[in-house]
Amino acid sequence: MRAHTTRSDCEWSGSARPWCRRPVRLQPTQPDANHAVTALYLAHYRPLVRLAALLVQDLTTAEEIVQDAFVAVHAAWRRLPDADHALPYLRRSVINRSRWALRDRAVADRLAPATSSATPGGSREAHIELERSAFVSALWTLPARQREVVVLRYFADLPETQIASATGISEATVRSHTAQALSTLRAELGGDE
Repeated sequence: MRAHTTRSDCEWSGSARPWCRRPVRLQPTQPDANHAVTALYLAHYRPLVRLAALLVQDLTTAEEIVQDAFVAVHAAWRRLPDADHALPYLRRSVINRSRWALRDRAVADRLAPATSSATPGGSREAHIELERSAFVSALWTLPARQREVVVLRYFADLPETQIASATGISEATVRSHTAQALSTLRAELGGDE
């Protein structure tokens, strides 16, 4: 594709045809998507997998969710206003994909007979460890939104504004869900821990 040049961009030589300099192309202000997403992946992959695993209670599904979220952020990189929006975009994507996975699982559970799924290799131990935790069991007694808020607040250590942005609810609703969830968890676990 030839860049459009104006008469001021050209220098005239002795002939009738101008000799035009190539226009100077400025470097884009956003870093290259490949490098930026790779840096995000290295810094945030494991915490995002932990977040998704607490939401969907399955490590293999959590890893797939997070990988899909990174693919989505890479595809949307040019549409992001700046690189600072990438991590909130990832969190929101992980939460939404976790919701979809839970909906899909609920539909599959209704339509298919129960089957035992053996998780291969090392992820089986991690999955068993998640199941054994009394807190995780109590966490799963909460409604989905309350569970999301608790996981984002106490496991991802996010402030209310970022939780509201990630879940698509108001900050007041975040505070309300947090209070209700903590009350339920205290009752479920039988203490003030």
